[in-house]
Amino acid sequence: MRTDGERESSNVEDRRGSGGGGATGGGMLGGRRGIGVGSIVIAAIAYFVFGINPMTTLSVVGGSAQPAQQAPVTTNANDPQRKFAQVVVAQTEDAWTQVFKEQGKTYKPTKLVMFTGRTNTACGPGDAASGPFYCPADQVVYIDPQFYTTLSQRLGASGDFARAYVIGHEVGHHVQQQLGIMDKMEQAKQRNPKAANQLSVRLELQADCFAGIWARRTENNRKVLEPGDLQEAMAAAAAVGDDKLQGTRAKPETFTHGTSEQRMAWFKRGFESGNMSNCNTFAGA
Repeated sequence: MRTDGERESSNVEDRRGSGGGGATGGGMLGGRRGIGVGSIVIAAIAYFVFGINPMTTLSVVGGSAQPAQQAPVTTNANDPQRKFAQVVVAQTEDAWTQVFKEQGKTYKPTKLVMFTGRTNTACGPGDAASGPFYCPADQVVYIDPQFYTTLSQRLGASGDFARAYVIGHEVGHHVQQQLGIMDKMEQAKQRNPKAANQLSVRLELQADCFAGIWARRTENNRKVLEPGDLQEAMAAAAAVGDDKLQGTRAKPETFTHGTSEQRMAWFKRGFESGNMSNCNTFAGA
């Protein structure tokens, strides 16, 4: 993925090395949940490798607590991880501004916060154990870059565009928030709690499709893709499929993100079309 000479977003906050901190308020167990591509990944690894209850791991990504103030950390402006995040976030801003404008809407960019270990969020304490996630309460994407090591070394999805896919997916959740899709899903869950997992799968697959739209629009506008990039994104989507993560112990009724095949298919659908009309995962089977 070509990044040299590309615009860098100012909507990236670097908290790495700040020492983290706990959340104030009621914790993470009630209210709005954080939505993340990595939550199920880390939970599965914790269970199958370390024997930790997945619900214990996943409990860090829900809630409505208000965050304590946490000062950003000043790092080298040329830090590769920071510069990469700034470029990808800028690409999402340009792509979604274009898409929203075509629909007569105004896109309000999200912010991406890079942290190490633990950080405060409006959804409660954000922990690296949850993987990358989006907090609807403050409309911010949170990523501990160490997740990329997990993605590459443990899950076999390496490359810069695999990392970009993760950001594109989480920004996809921000798009869902702006369009009111998340609120509708929460209402649907309250009406039919037994369908919560199925609704979650549909939400995650749509975020994959939206990531595909970002990739297509960016390529059309900037020509940044290099040979193998699309394959890296597809590998990342496959790596975080529920069936692959659960392996021989897979229980479809517990799936919350979709199978590897579904995740690849919806990312590909978004990439091939570049249009939101092709990303309605809530319709049909």
